[in-house]
Amino acid sequence: MEHLKEIIDYGIIGLLALMSFIALWLTIERLLFYRKVDLKSYRKKEELAIDLSANLSAIATIASSAPYIGLLGTVLGIILTFYTMGERGVAETKEIMSGLALALKATAMGLVVAIPATIFYNMLVRKVEVLLARWEIIHGA
Repeated sequence: MEHLKEIIDYGIIGLLALMSFIALWLTIERLLFYRKVDLKSYRKKEELAIDLSANLSAIATIASSAPYIGLLGTVLGIILTFYTMGERGVAETKEIMSGLALALKATAMGLVVAIPATIFYNMLVRKVEVLLARWEIIHGA
């Protein structure tokens, strides 16, 4: 069961940290692209929409799946705590609380990743809507 603790500590938390980095990186990439996009060079609105919405689904996927990955870590941590309690018979309160704190750490990390990713996604979707509206103004569509 010691492996389960390492999976929670390094696997789940590490995966969530990686997801956070990817979401931030994709957001920065999109913002830089939006800053330099030339709306006049696009003849079709659909082509512009495709270019503007690239990578948005990845950010949305990270935002929606991070809480579930955190929850998985919580469930694994609670399983570990109960297994340890059952193996030793009567467990001390300190051991139980440490196990539950480990479990809840994963949920907290999942939320720490999901909340900013959701904000990034919504901010970028709004930026896409504004750029598409500006394209329509420029092209008289």
